[in-house]
Amino acid sequence: MMTADRGAWRETVDVTAHDPRAVGRWQRRLADGRVQCDLCPRHCRLREGQRGFCFVRACHGGRIILDSYGRSSGLAIDPVEKKPLNHFHPGIRVLSFGTAGCNSACRFCQNWDISASRRWSTLAVEASPERIAQIARAHGAGAVAFTYNDPIVFAEYAIDTAAACREAGVQTIAVTAGYMAQPARKDFYQVMDAANIDLKGFTESFYRTVTGTHLADVLDTIAYAVNETDTWVELTTLLIPGLNDDDTQLHAECAWIREQCGADVPLHFSAFHPAYRMMDVPATPPATLTRARAIAMEEGLRFVYTGNVTDREGGTTFCPGCGAALVVRDWYEILDNRLGADGLGADGRCPDCGTVIPGRW
Repeated sequence: MMTADRGAWRETVDVTAHDPRAVGRWQRRLADGRVQCDLCPRHCRLREGQRGFCFVRACHGGRIILDSYGRSSGLAIDPVEKKPLNHFHPGIRVLSFGTAGCNSACRFCQNWDISASRRWSTLAVEASPERIAQIARAHGAGAVAFTYNDPIVFAEYAIDTAAACREAGVQTIAVTAGYMAQPARKDFYQVMDAANIDLKGFTESFYRTVTGTHLADVLDTIAYAVNETDTWVELTTLLIPGLNDDDTQLHAECAWIREQCGADVPLHFSAFHPAYRMMDVPATPPATLTRARAIAMEEGLRFVYTGNVTDREGGTTFCPGCGAALVVRDWYEILDNRLGADGLGADGRCPDCGTVIPGRW
């Protein structure tokens, strides 16, 4: 695991150029003069001019400053199913954006050119929280998603944007790996309407060697978000052949979800495709996703999905009461939505048997 002191670099920065809201909310000064960032479990300890592991949080003028505040790596309109969220207003349009940097070091990162960027040119778009809310409204987006890189590293920016969106009648979604320290969780999740949290595997060795983080911290974040907040939470596991797709690990993961979060938390199994530093690992066979979904359902999880493959059954929301197909999907396209605004189940109940389907409909 890297620390901020090893390999840290310095630079001259005009602190007055920062938005006043960019000052880190979770920091403390240490006896030796360094400043500790308490946003994530790395707790980077920085001297003047040094940057944390994430690259975008640095010590300027004796304070931790979020250098990426108000600057985006790009904006795009996506379907909410791409986040992926299947129980959060199916079919709505989402304005997606991210910044640069990340506090994980995933060897398989699909967005490594953004998350691992060390060039400020990546932050090409200036966009205040208020401006992002305005853009979302102008493009008919029902929600703004903090994604591409992990919003944990730009938490102040995400929190302020969520507040601006709420005033504009726009909801917010966090797409995150969940590697967050306890002091920041409440502030972050109390303003998020929904979150998809990656549960990347279920062994500490996988987390340590493949993502550069720790499993226990992620489990704590998931349990907190599900059990202690009003945020709608769904989970995603990217299945990587030979690393996190064995039956033992899948049974353990699904049992933990059932016992600690409940059987109604939707779980998405996604197919891996070679990327970044794992180009030598083969893509996930569709049969692996089907097997994982069967294991999850055997463990008692009621809403289990597959992604990154063509699998209409694995993308469909079924009623756990009578088995009726309620929201039929083909990749990100909704073919039928019986829980939609025009459907008989618009109140979140199965129109056939009356079973309540957890989610935001």
